[in-house]
Amino acid sequence: MAWTCADIPDQSGRTALITGANSGLGLETARALAQRGAHVVLACRSLAKAEAACQELAAEGGGELIPLELNLADLASVRRGAEQVAEHCGAIDLLINNAGVMAPPRQLSAQGFELQFAVNHLGHFALTQQLLPVLRPGARVVHVSSGASYFGRIAFEDLQGEQRYDAWAAYAQSKLANVMTALELQRRLNGQGADVLSIAAHPGLARTNLQPSSVAARGSRVEALAYRLMDPLFQTAAMGALPQLYAATAPNAEPGGFYGPGGLGNLKGYPKACRIAPAALDAATCEQLWGVSAELCHG
Repeated sequence: MAWTCADIPDQSGRTALITGANSGLGLETARALAQRGAHVVLACRSLAKAEAACQELAAEGGGELIPLELNLADLASVRRGAEQVAEHCGAIDLLINNAGVMAPPRQLSAQGFELQFAVNHLGHFALTQQLLPVLRPGARVVHVSSGASYFGRIAFEDLQGEQRYDAWAAYAQSKLANVMTALELQRRLNGQGADVLSIAAHPGLARTNLQPSSVAARGSRVEALAYRLMDPLFQTAAMGALPQLYAATAPNAEPGGFYGPGGLGNLKGYPKACRIAPAALDAATCEQLWGVSAELCHG
């Protein structure tokens, strides 16, 4: 039986923080949780975008909406945002690491890291570490990955693409890092006896602003044509958000699980458990990535 937003349990009294909540998957996730009564922190790159998204959702009713400026490309902004959440909310129940960038020309974050690795992985890694102390018992951390994780490789010898940069390889690396972080975090939570779940999810092929932003940034006519030809394969952002909503709220979601669309090739459809990329199943490599990430975030 298909799992939909109607199956989300009542979220009254619960607080969720969603990164990249002003558009696409993040906005649909915020909408669904707010309509089930959650207090939702919309963490966005700019406060203006967060406030505009809050105004849009407020007209639909539901739980309290809280705008937050949080730029994942700047670890100082991540730290400030986490401090504001702890001060304003006290504790949170759901952390949904949703925001991302996809296949831009090589750019650097405020700390000099390759932008996709910085935003998709390091920013969320740092945010999660800083918010772990304020997660309530029973909380969940959802790491939003991509089907690109299956093609990813962690290039420890050139994490920042300084020697050779391929936009799509860097994207796949960052999305694989999301899954590996989800699994390593769950192992560490288990070791501490913490009542918190760490789960990964991916949206399949969903229409969001990632595709046009990638095409615009790269100026690629070939990619633009490819997206037009592939358009029938895409599902709506609302459908694409279902796997991360399932990971965040479904009673049957498993710790260390990976959820995505259940249709052919996991490209579209209602959420179900998906296989994890074999590269993410090497616990030693996950631990190595964790250590490198912690050093980069605190260096």
